[in-house]
Amino acid sequence: MMIRRWLASLVNRAVAFVILAIVLAALAVAVVSSLVGRSELAGQTREQVETIAELVASDLDARLAQRRDTLTHVAEGFTMEEVVLRSRSRLLVRREIALQHMFDGIYVFDASGKVIAEYPESFRQTGLDVSGREYFRQTSSQLTSIISDPYVSNYRERPAVMMTAPIFDHRQRFIGVLGGAVFLDGDNFMEDTSGVSIGKTGYISIATRTGVTLGHGRTGETMVPLRLENEAHKKAMAGFEGTLQTLDQEGTETITSVRQMSQVPWFVAAVWPVNEAYAPLSRLTDSFAQTLLIVILIVAPLALVVFRRLMAPMRNLGFQISERHLGIRTEPVDVLGGTEIRQVAETFNTVMEERDEVLSSLAEREAFFRSLTQSAPIGIIQTDVLGRIEFVNPAFERIIGVSSSDLQHTPLIQGVYEEDQAGTVEAWREALRSKTVFRGRFRLKSRSGGGVVWADAMTAVIETEERSLGTITVVRDITHELEIEAELAEQQKRADSILGVLQEGVLMVDAEGIIRYSNQAASGFLGLAENGERQNFFTLVSIEDENHRWEADDFLRSADVDSLYATLRNRAGQLFDIDLAMLHLRRESHNHRMVFVIRDDSARRREEERLSWEATHDSLTGLLNRRAFNSSLVKCLTDTNKKTAASVLMLIDLDYFKPVNDEGGHLLGDDLLGRLSDLLTQSVRQSDTVARLGGDEFGIILPACGQQRAVELAEKIRAGIEALRIEQDGRTFGVTASIGLTEMGVADTGPREVVARADEGTYAAKAQGRNRVVTVPLPSRQKPD
Repeated sequence: MMIRRWLASLVNRAVAFVILAIVLAALAVAVVSSLVGRSELAGQTREQVETIAELVASDLDARLAQRRDTLTHVAEGFTMEEVVLRSRSRLLVRREIALQHMFDGIYVFDASGKVIAEYPESFRQTGLDVSGREYFRQTSSQLTSIISDPYVSNYRERPAVMMTAPIFDHRQRFIGVLGGAVFLDGDNFMEDTSGVSIGKTGYISIATRTGVTLGHGRTGETMVPLRLENEAHKKAMAGFEGTLQTLDQEGTETITSVRQMSQVPWFVAAVWPVNEAYAPLSRLTDSFAQTLLIVILIVAPLALVVFRRLMAPMRNLGFQISERHLGIRTEPVDVLGGTEIRQVAETFNTVMEERDEVLSSLAEREAFFRSLTQSAPIGIIQTDVLGRIEFVNPAFERIIGVSSSDLQHTPLIQGVYEEDQAGTVEAWREALRSKTVFRGRFRLKSRSGGGVVWADAMTAVIETEERSLGTITVVRDITHELEIEAELAEQQKRADSILGVLQEGVLMVDAEGIIRYSNQAASGFLGLAENGERQNFFTLVSIEDENHRWEADDFLRSADVDSLYATLRNRAGQLFDIDLAMLHLRRESHNHRMVFVIRDDSARRREEERLSWEATHDSLTGLLNRRAFNSSLVKCLTDTNKKTAASVLMLIDLDYFKPVNDEGGHLLGDDLLGRLSDLLTQSVRQSDTVARLGGDEFGIILPACGQQRAVELAEKIRAGIEALRIEQDGRTFGVTASIGLTEMGVADTGPREVVARADEGTYAAKAQGRNRVVTVPLPSRQKPD
């Protein structure tokens, strides 16, 4: 009650308004500043975390690559006989000062996996058998340098990572492995990398994609399962690379940036708690609130004094107006005070002067009204309080074909068509009771047309303060308009029916992207359960064509689009392969429209992919066919002079395959070919090419393999084929292979020469009794000098 009494004063209201305006303005500034500051601070924070993650990942990649390359280079210098390696390995390891600085431990393993030398020797690992370790099995089978997964070492069970490089003798035979171990909990570059800090509480975490922590800058943990409470860690294990705002394992909100490493399947995560990153913004908000409170305490009393002085003339004006209204005062009120108060006084004086003039001109205005209605293009009717016509203008006479003399004193409702009279009278009376304007459509009887006329009418009450004088009604003939509307509605209904059954999505948008029309099929593409009208088309979907995303401006500036093969993604995450057409309507006007027709193109694209795959692959085995094989061979021949080692072609011709088909049946033969295809695919590297060239003939391209390693691989494949057996009805079926090998020389002008040499090898293998590998050397003109 006290608040209402205090706010009854305009002065108090003005003060309250000023305080409220200050508070609202301050809040608006605070909110905008907070949002802008938070946005800018968030961007800077994300960039800082992303930069640290990128730098740490790049540095760790570089260090790992440097150690692996150095280890590989040293292993290449160990080319010697296996006996010499065994006798000199300790001396060789002691001499490698560079490796001693790079690794916590250096080892030489023989071909069977036994440690024959180590540094430092205090680890006492000499004589240990590591043939069961994954790093040794990978190096000895792949014959390439690797960086192992983390493991628990034999030395005090410390977690470590092993880098290995194969050692070959002068004949390129595998004789051992050179390894360098890096302890994850040692004083080395791994500890330096994970020890990088971000601010006061941010840290670096290094882990493998298999979920093992290699280094944790906050807890110091190593070789423990990765905690997956952080959403970024989950995604990083699947290959994700980017920045997320998420919760860590303790429930603290953090900004986490993930970078995948290129040398190993590891990732680096830079983590910075949000409360520390955004701390400057919180301090700024507290300072702003204190300043606002001080300003209010100063402004409120000052505003109260100023407004009381400004409103003093208003009180005097109120007294004078009251005296003038009661007749006590005859002269005009005083024009004093501010601009607004002076305007009120002047307005009051003017109104009082004009009141007498208005009263004297009422008769003139009535005559003017009647004169004006005579030339009005719409019908005007005036009735008395009982609804009887007192006046109609010529336009109304023309509408119903009756003269004004015949309409005098007749009820207006009689001119309404009988079937519309009841509803019209009820609505008419309700409008008169509520003193509102009646608006309605109904039919009028017409003598001129011999029928009815549709009228759009408005009726208002004519009244003074003492009594009602009647009504004034305005009538407009809308018969022709309704006929046009009905015809347009029928055409629209017919068009909607046609568009509704189309499989193609059809929609029309304006220049702002707002959907003005869409059929049912278009709603499916937009991912909406119902009509999408009044929504923005370009926010509902994204359209991409060959790595180019079409924005709204692209469509507005482009010409009509006849057929655009693109991918459409809607807000629900659904993807559609589409054929899109777009047409501009009224392009140069303010009523510019664009019509889109969207057709599902996924079936055609799937058919193209299927035909492309069938054109390059063997349908039975899934391997490349002869055509694709020849293309790969041509490319390999083109790159021959760029390879550090010779590329090799291997042709495989199965022995005794026909009896398998004849005796076991074609299904058994197909099963055998499928298993042989799996064996060949699993035996080679990912960079090698395997193809089925005919019924029982296969080809393998070995880029930069070297003849010695190719022969070893061919013998391994020959033995695998010989060991493959299939049982059916108590009988065992199998085949052997005659394999021909040849190197690719710089003088080979095409695949025909290389294939002919390899074929020569398969023929020689069959001639020598089958089930063997024969190498055909390069012609003398291709041999190096």
